[in-house]
Amino acid sequence: MKKVIAFVVSSFVYITCFAQNKLAAFPLSSVQLLNSPFRNARETDLQYMLQLDPDRLLAPFLKEAGIPPKKENYGNWESTGLDGHIGGHYLSALSNMYAATGNKEVLRRLNYMIGWIDSCQRKNGNGYVSGVPGGKAMWQEISAGKIKGGSYSKKWVPLYNIHKLFAALRDAYLIQGNEKAKEILIKLSDWFIDLTKNLSDDQIQEMLNSEHGGINEVFADVAAISGDHKYLIMASKLSHKAILSPLLEKKDSLNGLHANTQIPKVIGFKRIAEIGGDTSWANAAEFFWNTVVQHRTVSIGGNSVHEHFNPSTDFSSMIDDAQGPETCNTYNMLRLTEKLFLSDPKSTYIDYYERAVFNHILSSENPKGGFVYFTPMRPQHYRVYSQQQECFWCCVGTGMENHGKYGQMIYAHDANDLFVNLFIASKLDWKEKGVSLIQQTNFPYQQTSSLKFTTTQPRSFGVHIRYPSWVKEEEMQIIVNGKRIKAVKDKNGFVIINRTWRTGDAVSIHLPMQAKMEYLPDGSPWASFIYGPIVLAAKTGTSDLAGLKADGSRMGHVAGGALYPIDKAPMIVTSESDPALQLKPVKGEPLHFTAANLIYPLSLKNLVLQPFSSIHDARYMIYWRVIDEKGLKQIREKLKQEQKQE
Repeated sequence: MKKVIAFVVSSFVYITCFAQNKLAAFPLSSVQLLNSPFRNARETDLQYMLQLDPDRLLAPFLKEAGIPPKKENYGNWESTGLDGHIGGHYLSALSNMYAATGNKEVLRRLNYMIGWIDSCQRKNGNGYVSGVPGGKAMWQEISAGKIKGGSYSKKWVPLYNIHKLFAALRDAYLIQGNEKAKEILIKLSDWFIDLTKNLSDDQIQEMLNSEHGGINEVFADVAAISGDHKYLIMASKLSHKAILSPLLEKKDSLNGLHANTQIPKVIGFKRIAEIGGDTSWANAAEFFWNTVVQHRTVSIGGNSVHEHFNPSTDFSSMIDDAQGPETCNTYNMLRLTEKLFLSDPKSTYIDYYERAVFNHILSSENPKGGFVYFTPMRPQHYRVYSQQQECFWCCVGTGMENHGKYGQMIYAHDANDLFVNLFIASKLDWKEKGVSLIQQTNFPYQQTSSLKFTTTQPRSFGVHIRYPSWVKEEEMQIIVNGKRIKAVKDKNGFVIINRTWRTGDAVSIHLPMQAKMEYLPDGSPWASFIYGPIVLAAKTGTSDLAGLKADGSRMGHVAGGALYPIDKAPMIVTSESDPALQLKPVKGEPLHFTAANLIYPLSLKNLVLQPFSSIHDARYMIYWRVIDEKGLKQIREKLKQEQKQE
């Protein structure tokens, strides 16, 4: 691997390495969300975050350092072994949120918490800082080579826990330019290298059998930040070979594995490849992404059942189980997608990104506040939501991060050109070019978007507008200053407009959407309705929503109410190849449809299909069993036989 050369300009890190990305994302501070469901979700997230007490989140770190805490830990996962993990997520969320909003209280909290983390590290005296309960003794055991059978194997994923602090410090520095966070991060990284210096590669791999987040990724980031090759070596050592090896051979060995344990590892493989220039590791990450997205993902963009990858050829558990896709998985799949897109700007990456953001992530926060852990695909089940002072699951941590960074991938740029990836109302300030852009849209409730430019002087560059996969060939329309141009895709799936841009230039984009039915990846007769990139679902009732507002119990994140019989759930009865053509728009309600000619039983024919992201506090149908009249007759006969036996 080639040594990384890094240099710092105005507190932002620019990296010269063997394999540079083709594109760069804009800082969150350069993208202002305008009125939309995404801005509403961000504001709800902000209020949730501000109701948390930084002193209670800091308590695990102070206790571990031997400093009396000002207040006691929060409960739930924050006091049962995973103490401190939310503190890490919270710091990352604060970094995102301040960049996105400029809220001064958010910045005050960020600096306050970093100050106390620094005090804890200084008190420990050796670079160590974390909230892992009893961590000091455990890490000493590890240093002595006692891993299997020691306290490390008995504690709740300590390497995963401390990774959240590593990532938080990185984010505070890279996003906010917090120099103190960088200093703490370097010292913490040096402590870890010293801790493991006498361990063999096999012993380190033994450590990695426990969930460890993206610990390899953050060490690669530290290599980029510091310019020191030793951190890249450590990143490689911390890459789990049991997962990497089959991916290098393009083998899908994911069945039965804990999904969110694996995805961050792969983000690390990709990051190491970016810095070290190993294309085989980059190819492994791409293979993983293709495998998960094409063969293991449901319509909302999520994956996993009961937190684990179900067989790609059998999605029956996805329909049966109340513990469907986990929000953390999609959080990490989006992070992987960002990295893959920036190094290889194909629109297929953004097609997935859009599907997951508009359907899974946006739906994972209740408009009244509260985050979702599992989103069941089981017919007529429901989701539960966290409460601020009660629930401290992993998906609360990633949830606070998710809704603060909707501006992350709306746009991107290379040295000269601008990429418009997502159709979300926003304002972009491209300071380096002296260009600002306002995107006005009510997409997906309207099928149009418009771009209006302001420039300090005429600027020549290309604007790459994504041609979504859900728009039919030759149906996308683009009008520049009143004149229609031909919307021809390039090899990456973008329409490029090359011209000299001036203040007042305007681009109108028409994005015709069509309805379709999308079946589960295993080909079983279960399908969801899709309109453009939007997953449509139906509310089926508000009864038996036990635990809708989750309590602080260990498994409070699971919707434990009654499981309604799947064989009595509404079905789609049709012999047509494309039943979605029979959807009828509801007058005056955009993106609302009826399917009276398709739904059985007739008593439920008036169910209304609407964007899944708009359904909360209710049971719902996303996936429908699709049968023909012959199949319906067989079901009726079976029910008659069962009734006779009763």
